[in-house]
Amino acid sequence: MGLDITVLIADWTWLGEAAPEERLSRLRDAWYDDETAMWDHDAPGTEGDWEWPRGPHSGSFGIYGFRCTAGSFKAHFWTGERWEAVRDHADPLLRAELDTLLLGLIWRGMDGEAEQVDPGFFHDDPAIAYGMLLARSPDNVRELAGAWERVRPLLGGLREAFDEHAAVPGAWAGTFDSFTDLLEDWGRVLSEAARRGWGVVGLTE
Repeated sequence: MGLDITVLIADWTWLGEAAPEERLSRLRDAWYDDETAMWDHDAPGTEGDWEWPRGPHSGSFGIYGFRCTAGSFKAHFWTGERWEAVRDHADPLLRAELDTLLLGLIWRGMDGEAEQVDPGFFHDDPAIAYGMLLARSPDNVRELAGAWERVRPLLGGLREAFDEHAAVPGAWAGTFDSFTDLLEDWGRVLSEAARRGWGVVGLTE
């Protein structure tokens, strides 16, 4: 699990102007193109905030900097593992909603088979879609944002069970606070994307 992840929210209409096999490269090209992107570094942007391109693509996508992850996917992977350890001890309503949220974003599920890439919008050829860890359409983003809003007021009730069954101090997502910090970051991503009617994409370098 040595992967890094960069999480972007993106305008599906802008991406949809390209053919499916060209959409991922369009997003990557805009992300990497320093000359046209002219990144806005006036805001913190690196942890717990957004970076937005200032050039022609300024209204097309943004990148969120997750806190305390150093860009690594490990924090996300281990959040799923901590959830597996504690989910049987969670309130049934929280369990159902957090299952929905994590299955939609970063967790492969108890059977290890959940996928986080919606088929059809980006090209389904693995060679073309190489490096894509997550792709959720605006419709699915709205559903996941709704799940987050239902999860958020219930999370505090999970602390005692987490401390007993899932805590591994010093490890990724090994404390309740680090576990919930990552969930809150995902909540910010989903809320902003839903507000704009955009999708969410997670890419490796």
